[in-house]
Amino acid sequence: MLGLVLGLMLGVGVGRMIWTTSTGPTDAAKAGAQVAAAAPQAPQAPATPPPPAQRPILSPTVFKVPLEESPTKGPADALVTMVEFTDFQCPFCARANATIKQVQEEYGDKLRLVVKQHPLPFHPRARPAALASLAAHNQGKFFEYHDKLFANQKALDDASLETFAKEVGLDVKRWKKDLADPKLAAIVDRDEALAKSLGAGGTPAFFVNGRFFSGAQPIEVFRAAIEEELGKAQMMVNEGMKASEIYASVLSHGVTAPPPPPEPPVQKVDVGSAPVKGSSDAPVTLVAFSDFECPFCSRAANTVKLLEDEYKGKLRVAFKHQPLPRHANAKLAAAASMAAHEQGKFWEMHDKLFANQTALDRASLERYAQELNLDVGKFKAALDSNKYDEQIAKDSEQGTQVGASGTPTFFVNGRQIVGAKPIEVFRRVIDEELKKSGVASAK
Repeated sequence: MLGLVLGLMLGVGVGRMIWTTSTGPTDAAKAGAQVAAAAPQAPQAPATPPPPAQRPILSPTVFKVPLEESPTKGPADALVTMVEFTDFQCPFCARANATIKQVQEEYGDKLRLVVKQHPLPFHPRARPAALASLAAHNQGKFFEYHDKLFANQKALDDASLETFAKEVGLDVKRWKKDLADPKLAAIVDRDEALAKSLGAGGTPAFFVNGRFFSGAQPIEVFRAAIEEELGKAQMMVNEGMKASEIYASVLSHGVTAPPPPPEPPVQKVDVGSAPVKGSSDAPVTLVAFSDFECPFCSRAANTVKLLEDEYKGKLRVAFKHQPLPRHANAKLAAAASMAAHEQGKFWEMHDKLFANQTALDRASLERYAQELNLDVGKFKAALDSNKYDEQIAKDSEQGTQVGASGTPTFFVNGRQIVGAKPIEVFRRVIDEELKKSGVASAK
């Protein structure tokens, strides 16, 4: 009968998910940056957006989330264990913390909370705060210190962190010594790596008996997740399993990482009249759909430069324009790059524009033209004529047709790579394409 219950947990879990409207974005999504993966910028929403689509919030997949020695509140024999990955500088984590406190009161000893650290790279004080909280944990006061941090998110400097240590009654001398202990840094690194391996790129992220949902969701989502897992756990107890064994039993049937998403179909992306760098007979062509005002495009452009050096003679790079509507100077910058292209200096202007993304007004563009020794009069006339509007519009339309709905988006021999991905992602695809053509990779 126990096997039937476990099968029910997995089978029913796949078929039954919590559905709700999309609310409470993660901090990473809000900031426009993925961490670990650097998500592309999406096009501007229409003036009158459609109603939010219904989507599943609680993943049907059970993930193996080890508890280790992470700070815990609630008994070891709680029927439901909720693991949270948090960032003390994330406003959505602070909002979720208030919700968590409420569900802890409602469910009492039936719920165990385990907190893991996931300081996001664009929050400079999140990691010091994480280390400070773990130093407080060494003295048995993690949650008191945890609450202080969330109540004072705008004051996470070193002096404030020490003040909080005093206020919660820590031995400050010991706290300072522990703060410098590399063991705490290793714990933060371990938690971050675990979050990424589980597909939890943003904060807050939650695993309820191993099932994932993210964001500062309404309390109804938390309740629904807990109730669903509570019901299954109670069935297991009724069949004779000890409550203290529930979490390990559930996770024994889980997975360690989400399955990789299927690769998009190969697209035919014509280079056309786009600016090109590299040999025309190179076995691999990389087409970039980009926006000069997009910070992720700038980051990705640096990656492409490294790839050009590594795969010299084997890689051709083409640039297509996709200025996003919300970037006020992106279209003008695109035109400026084409005006420079007309004088044989597209790539020099390309580099100038990405190096000066906060200064893409008309006067700045003319200054860059002068610095590149262009015929400035001819450059100005080209911008005034709007002669490049049609080509920019065609590039953007082509991007939309092949699935490049945000920037940056790349096509490597027609294989799509979305966002400012790590260079290893590009290398893998390029090496695979070189292998197909019978050409040795750069390595």
